[in-house]
Amino acid sequence: MQFGRYYEEFEVGAVYKHWPGKTVTEYDDHLFCLLTMNHHPLHLDAHYAAETTDFGKNVVVGNYVYSLLLGMSVPDVSGKAIANLEVESLKHIKPTFHGDTIYGETEVLDKTPSKSKDDRGVVYVETRGYKQDGTVVCVFRRKVMVPKRSYGESRGGEQPGRPEPSYG
Repeated sequence: MQFGRYYEEFEVGAVYKHWPGKTVTEYDDHLFCLLTMNHHPLHLDAHYAAETTDFGKNVVVGNYVYSLLLGMSVPDVSGKAIANLEVESLKHIKPTFHGDTIYGETEVLDKTPSKSKDDRGVVYVETRGYKQDGTVVCVFRRKVMVPKRSYGESRGGEQPGRPEPSYG
């Protein structure tokens, strides 16, 4: 199974539909909030959310949704990346709630060969996340430095650093 892509494999306009989706649980949301020290009651306090917000229930913290989509995109986009260079924009379009299932897709917007090294290039992509009903919840654009095939071949091919089993 392929993990990531070489620069030559990206085509402007291509859309990679990430699979599988992920159903967001209350546990996922609370754990992420606690790990990142985001203790806002909108995410952690069901009574507060029910009584004082327009949503009437807890909203999943946006950075978890972003992180989830970023992770979903790794096998299709950045699995071979040399570096994530920048996140140009990040928009939370609609809220995500406990029990929603998030799906993602990434479109290649542009690609540019490196000016300083001929074994890599920069790929510019937009990732879109949407819920089970198709409602778009998060969109972000980023630039990723990815190797050309020559870079990968010179460093061990498809699975660099993978040892061979030894029974001795």
